[in-house]
Amino acid sequence: MHIHILGICGTFMGGLAALAREAGHRVTGCDANVYPPMSDQLRALGIELIEGFSPDQLALQPDVFVIGNVVSRGNALMEAILDAGLPYTSGPQWLAQEVLQGRHVLAVAGTHGKTTTTSMLAWILEHAGLQPGFLVGGVPMNFGVSARLGAGKSFVIEADEYDTAFFDKRSKFVHYRPRTAVLNNLEFDHADIFPDLAAIETQFHHLVRTVPASGRLVVNAREEALQRVLTRGCWSEVQRFGTRKEEPGALRARGEPHAFDVLRGSLKIARVEWGLLGEHNQLNALAALAAAEHVGVAPEVAAAALGSFENVRRRLELRGEAGGVKVYDDFAHHPTALRTTVNGLRRRVGLQRILAVFEPRSNTMKLGTMKAQLPWALEEADLSFCHSGGLGWNAAEALAPMGEQAVVSDDIDALVRAVVKAAQPGDHVLCMSNGSFGGIHDKLLQALAKKA
Repeated sequence: MHIHILGICGTFMGGLAALAREAGHRVTGCDANVYPPMSDQLRALGIELIEGFSPDQLALQPDVFVIGNVVSRGNALMEAILDAGLPYTSGPQWLAQEVLQGRHVLAVAGTHGKTTTTSMLAWILEHAGLQPGFLVGGVPMNFGVSARLGAGKSFVIEADEYDTAFFDKRSKFVHYRPRTAVLNNLEFDHADIFPDLAAIETQFHHLVRTVPASGRLVVNAREEALQRVLTRGCWSEVQRFGTRKEEPGALRARGEPHAFDVLRGSLKIARVEWGLLGEHNQLNALAALAAAEHVGVAPEVAAAALGSFENVRRRLELRGEAGGVKVYDDFAHHPTALRTTVNGLRRRVGLQRILAVFEPRSNTMKLGTMKAQLPWALEEADLSFCHSGGLGWNAAEALAPMGEQAVVSDDIDALVRAVVKAAQPGDHVLCMSNGSFGGIHDKLLQALAKKA
């Protein structure tokens, strides 16, 4: 089969392209911006990439066009496909039919922690010898790739609640038909497509409806929104995790996030000792253990696998050190994720100073829906620096409660100068964005080196 992918350089569609190529299909694709590292990865797989969405691409005559959710009506190539009456489908739909059919799908859903938990789960199954397939919205450092078919029965997938395509407004995850579904947490996000939290809860319940009676729902017991989802109807076994006190059958942790016992009720069933920090990662681990158990991996085996888990790129990733100042990169963008990331670093560095550098880049943050939460999100940082370029709201006004602890600039180079001026040896500069942030990490390291 020859598939031509529109929007191929996105994380999900790029991973889909890699899976299709591994399965023996001919894959071509196009995007508005074809640039490294995704372009290099895809070309290395023998995938032909085309810059832009010219209707000339109809001449490729693929068996089907696979449409990414970045494509909307008015796109020149999409309009040509529609006019010609040619076959097209969405990425999630193609994946479900061509890759996931007949597999034991383990899907990881939630507002936060999807990529990390999916990577943990895939590594646990790999460590246990199950040779899973996976598709992750990042690059797990244990594997070095974001997707593979795998030789085993299991397939682990990051299950996103964002919409599927311009012609299918259901969440991506309803296509995956998981037998094991992790519901990690649930907050309001994606304000560009969801009016409120209740609308997202409805999509999560659509996911719950697709899990068979012999399946398992792994559910964070601390999340009221998820409990509301389940009260709408539940037809599968439920394994709760994250309880703060003993509860029959539920999994909980006892100890610090970097070294803790896993308890089922009052019974210790495993111990995790690893390099990750933060209570959020402790909860992610409990979710991964519970999901892995559903495909036969004993908790003590799963815990041993987590001992060698190396996390995902762009998750508190140390990019370098210059002039005695460490510079980190993290994918955080939602206020809760910002707060969790800063807290994770705070636990690691103690009283040493943290300089948080961030850009509100996601569609939700650009709309300003959660701007009032930013001072709360950043309160554990010593200083905060916000890149305000492209916003339709006043970032300085939103951060005014932080006083002199916050600096705002719409120019990245000016922001770099402000950070470098404030930085002292022993500081930790934490850059947070779901984009490339204009190469700010390298700019900071170069400027810090000159200052030293």
